Amino acid sequence: RNIARSLAAFTSASSSPAERHSTRSSGKNAGTEGNVDVQQEPPIQVALLKEGISIPCKVIFPYMPKYTKFSICYYRINSLDQKTSIHSISENVAIPPGAENTTATLSYDYTVAPLENTSSTGTYYCKVKWNDIQKMGKGVFVLVRDTGYRNTSYGWKILVTLTVLLAVLSITATALLLWKRKVLCPRRSQPNILRQKVETQLPSASPPPPPVYDSLDVQQIDVYSSLDNNTNNPPHGKSPPGKVRARAMFLESS
Repeated sequence: RNIARSLAAFTSASSSPAERHSTRSSGKNAGTEGNVDVQQEPPIQVALLKEGISIPCKVIFPYMPKYTKFSICYYRINSLDQKTSIHSISENVAIPPGAENTTATLSYDYTVAPLENTSSTGTYYCKVKWNDIQKMGKGVFVLVRDTGYRNTSYGWKILVTLTVLLAVLSITATALLLWKRKVLCPRRSQPNILRQKVETQLPSASPPPPPVYDSLDVQQIDVYSSLDNNTNNPPHGKSPPGKVRARAMFLESS
């Protein structure tokens, strides 16, 4: 916003009364002023407080006694169209041998230092005056700032912060998962371990086969008990062998 306002001031100052007066004078002496000129480049500068600025002023004139003597005046015009004189000098240039009637281009830059406040912002002009001619440059707009450029973009800081937060959260989540797995998995596997221990300790459903000698003894006891039962309890409906034989002999004799 300040730069736009200052540029507007520069535009308005470019058509200042001093420049309009210089234009009218140049119209009266158009044929003579065609040989002289004043240039100021670059058109825009930015300076900080407590620093200096250089007002460019390049004077172009022919090596003739009429144009080698001139005066230079430096001044500033602010945004309120107020003129402030800065410096003035007088020059008497010696013509080098063999350079008569040639065109000379000499620089007369002036340094203003230091800049005390931002009110030094404005358009700085260089005006050259010969006996009957005066020429003024187009001016250099100087923007004076109290501080340098400040980067107000915090996008990269926000990006770094988010990256760090995501990294911390991921590490924390991984640690929690590992802790839960370490704590809960032994509890789940504990019943299976106990079951396996019980199964290994309990006897199997089918009893182990008896030893060979034990089986033989049992069989002998069973035989003896069956013989005793047969002798003590004869089967019903059957007569002893002696009675059967006597009966048979009785029947034969009869």
